[in-house]
Formats: sequence, C-alpha cells, structure tokens
Amino acid sequence: MFVKKGCVVLALVILFLYSSVVATAETVEYYPTDLGNIWVLETADGTERVTYTLEASEERIDGKEIARFTRTAETLGADETTGEVYFVHFDEEGVKLHKVVAELGTFLGTASAVLSPPGLFVPASLALGDSWEFMLETEVILSGAISVSYVYEVVAVEDVVTPAATFENCLKIQIDSETVSASSIGRTTSYQWLAPNVGIVRVETSQEIVFNLISSNLVPDVSTYDVTGDGVINRLDLVFVAARFGDADTDADVNADGVVNILDLVLIARNLSD
Repeated sequence: MFVKKGCVVLALVILFLYSSVVATAETVEYYPTDLGNIWVLETADGTERVTYTLEASEERIDGKEIARFTRTAETLGADETTGEVYFVHFDEEGVKLHKVVAELGTFLGTASAVLSPPGLFVPASLALGDSWEFMLETEVILSGAISVSYVYEVVAVEDVVTPAATFENCLKIQIDSETVSASSIGRTTSYQWLAPNVGIVRVETSQEIVFNLISSNLVPDVSTYDVTGDGVINRLDLVFVAARFGDADTDADVNADGVVNILDLVLIARNLSD
C-alpha cells in the first residue's frame, strides 16, 4: 500500500513539474536579457567565430542602468578581433540602444555613435511580419562622417539545426542596412535567427558567411539531463528519475549529491526539450 501511495505522489510531482514548465514556456523571449548570457557561433569549417555577451556596465545614462551587449568577431589563429559594444537598457518596450562603439580594425580604428533619445534595438515581443528601424551617425577614418540606417523585419519562422542543438520555431530576421558617406552609398542584407528563450542561434552575413551556435549558457548540456540516453530531455527522463526516488543511483542522481530526490526532478523539469 505504501509503495502504491509513493508512486501516486511521484506521478503527481512529475505532472506538476511538467505542467509548470509548459505554462512558463508560453512567455517567449527571443532576446533573453539576463546579464551573463553568452552565445558562441562558428562557421562550419571552424575558421571564424562570433561571440555575443551580455554583461553589466558601470555606465548610467539618463538615470538608467546600462548593460553592455558585445559582439566580437575573430578569425581563429589570428591576433586581431573586430566587433561592437552596444550600450543598452531594458524596459517594457524591449531593448533600447543608447550608444555603439565599434572596433573596425588596425587601419580604421574605433567609431562611436550616440542615440538620443535611445533607439529600439529589439522589441519586447516579436512575431512574423514585425519590423523596426534605427539610424546611427558617426565618423570613420578615411571616410569621414557617415550615417548607417538599419531596417529589421521578421520574414520567416524556421527550424534551425546547429552543433549546439536543434531549435524549433526560430524567427528569421532580415537586416537591411544603408551606409551613406560623402563619396558613396552602400546597401547590404544580412540575417539572424532567434530561437525561443535562447536568442541568437544562426547568423548569415552580407557576404553569405553562415555562423551557427556551438555553445551558450542558455542551452542545456543534453548529456547531463538526458538520463535515458535517447538524445532529448523529456518526460521519459522525469519518469526514469522518479522510479529511482530515494536511491543512490548515479544514473538518476543528476546533481551528484548522493541521492535521487526532488532536486534532480526539478533540474530535469527546468531543462525539458519538449
């Protein structure tokens, strides 16, 4: 009788954990804004890497706490890197952009642009057909004063396969930019794919170079929580752990504290793939 009651309690725990995760998943973030988030993407041949980080900043602008969203591009094996630092804050409208500082390389140096009032970098909610835009004005060595306008549009919803994981229902963002200087006008188109509650998982540059996600703190290590070994974290993993509740089974003790308990179930529930 005790065993049956224990099984019923565990079944209810599993149901509660699973339903809680499903309910939470209804609120989707395509640009997760927790400080410390990091996304690392590489080309298929492993020669080029782009790293995005979101971290705290000591700056305050107009009384607002400012975060640093940094993009660093590197050719593996080379010393020089390029990229940009976007100084942003978060509110109910989304990610607001105050300033950009770009490292353009040895010959072109650094360029910076200030937006006042701040521009909308990424809306709080995104759906197919949404679009937004902003403009930057700066000075660049050799080119002088330039202005760059960006138009973003959600053009598709696609599944994306990367070395880190397979992501369903990603938003494909088309980015059209126009750069105007005293001597020329240039236009480019690039793309970003944003996965629900993960963020950037693929980038295609205007030169058609594709970068795919290889690691992120937002993507769980499947080997840790996939206790059944079927390549996905799902309800079967919850059942596997629940069936060994109270034991010292190392296969089910995902947090390695010496006993299979509610903490192991919670960890798996938080990292469910489906």
